[in-house]
Amino acid sequence: MKEQGKIFLGLAVFTLAMAITYGVWTNHSDLGVEAAGTTALFLAFALCAFIGYYLAFTARRVDSGAGDNPEAEVADDSGEQGFFAPHSWQPLSLAIGGALAFMGVIFGWWLLYWSIPIIVIGLFGWVFEFYRGENQNQ
Repeated sequence: MKEQGKIFLGLAVFTLAMAITYGVWTNHSDLGVEAAGTTALFLAFALCAFIGYYLAFTARRVDSGAGDNPEAEVADDSGEQGFFAPHSWQPLSLAIGGALAFMGVIFGWWLLYWSIPIIVIGLFGWVFEFYRGENQNQ
């Protein structure tokens, strides 16, 4: 995890440099700074910094993996990596509800009356999918 944190923090520094360069480069005296691209680049910097900080913070508290050892073999990282859900229909429900919600912004806010219940059902289903059914208690 330590190496991944360094990669993301390096990407954050690069993105910050590009955001500042972009903001200076697009600064026209009569129009001002181009707001959409500059804001997007600064938000990308923030996201890279958050992920890099999280990975660096977590790397201090867990054992180092094979990815942190330059002498490691592929077989050193074998074994169980964690638990992953075998399948789930809940992301489809969230995607349909989200698509309806965003179409509500375009076509009319009345579409939110149908999209919000679909989003809530998908969200609760995803959170509690291992509390009942064939995958209970996994």
